[in-house]
Amino acid sequence: MVRASTVEAHLPASGLDIFRDLRKMKKRQLYYQVLNFAMIVSSALMIWKGLIVLTGSESPIVVVLSGSMEPAFHTGDLLFLTNFREDPIRAGEIVVFKVEGPDIPIVHRVIKVRDNNGVDDRGLYKEGQNWLKKKDVVGRARGFLPYVGMVTIIMKDYPKFKYALLAVLGAYVLLKRES
Repeated sequence: MVRASTVEAHLPASGLDIFRDLRKMKKRQLYYQVLNFAMIVSSALMIWKGLIVLTGSESPIVVVLSGSMEPAFHTGDLLFLTNFREDPIRAGEIVVFKVEGPDIPIVHRVIKVRDNNGVDDRGLYKEGQNWLKKKDVVGRARGFLPYVGMVTIIMKDYPKFKYALLAVLGAYVLLKRES
C-alpha cells in the first residue's frame, strides 16, 4: 500500500486529480460570475442614485402609464425628469406629481389652474386637497424615449413574465463564460 501511494505521487495528474481541478475551476468560475452579477446590480443602483443627485428628482425616470397626455406622450413612453427646487413651475410645462393615496406618479401639463384632461381630476387628490404644492411635484419632463417603457408596463401587468425575464438575465450573467 505504501508503495502504491508513492508511485501515484510521481505519476502525472490522474483522472481524479483533473476532475478535482475542474471542480475547483468551476467553483471559482461560479464565484467569479456571482461577483460579476453583484457588480452589475451595484452599478445600476449607483447610477440610479447618481441620477437622483444630478436631476434633483426622487424619480428621474418614469413611464407614462395611460393615454391622458396624448398626443404629446403615449402609454409606454419613458420620461426623463429634473426637479430643481429653485425653478418655479410655469404654465406649459409638463410635470409629474404624486398625491397621498395612490403611489403612482401622474403626468400633466400645467395650464393655469386647469390641466389637459376634459374632466376635473381633483378626485385623485386626498380629501380636502384642491391644489398641488411644490412638495407634490416629482419632476418636470425634460426629454423622452417613445415606447421604451412598455417593458415596464408588461412586467407590471404580467408578474410571471417579470420573474422569467429576471431569471433568464440572471442565468445569463451567472453562466456566461469570459472568452
